[in-house]
Amino acid sequence: MNKFLDNRMTIYEYGNPTADVVLIQLVGDHDLHDIENEITEIRNFINKDFRFIVVKVNNWYQELTPWKAPAVFGNESFGDGAWQTLEKLLKICTDKNKTYYIGGYSLSGLFALWASCQTDIFYGVAAASPSVWFPGFVEYLKERKIKSRSVYLSLGNKEEKTKNSVMSKVGDCIRELYAWMQAEEIQCTLEWNQGGHFKDPTLRVAKAFAWVSNTENEKGRNG
Repeated sequence: MNKFLDNRMTIYEYGNPTADVVLIQLVGDHDLHDIENEITEIRNFINKDFRFIVVKVNNWYQELTPWKAPAVFGNESFGDGAWQTLEKLLKICTDKNKTYYIGGYSLSGLFALWASCQTDIFYGVAAASPSVWFPGFVEYLKERKIKSRSVYLSLGNKEEKTKNSVMSKVGDCIRELYAWMQAEEIQCTLEWNQGGHFKDPTLRVAKAFAWVSNTENEKGRNG
């Protein structure tokens, strides 16, 4: 089933619509063909019922980043549309009896981490190979603090070996974030996967959602 949030975002829903666990992932057109496989992988890892909401954005580089930044690959620069994206996303997270988890891959993983600083509605964050090299992001996260209860981080062991001078910082950035989260006593993990950025994204996201949804923690919201 799919419906339109507005002319920029389309929602696709899977799983049990009445489940207490709600997994939310933002994707681009390039991700849609693997969603069914990802759901199968998630079910292989967890033994609980869930509702899976996929939110497709039309412009990957403009709608998932919180502030403008120069292009680091290709010619398309980054925009500041994350605020508008989150505002629309929160309209589907209004049932306080549900437990919401947000996650994604690459820039979608970055968005999930950023969103966890803006609201406590997301109980866990599943950030698979997130683009934490994004200029100023690590400092921002430390300043604003994470409001979610658990965070999964992962990275491919070859991702930091890129010749791109900006993206090559991703390894140092994710290690720094993980160390900071541990110091902040946030329930978190950092998993290193084999390969570069484009290896097994479906499996990586499935493992991320499985970890945060399986992590037992006393339920309650921050604050």
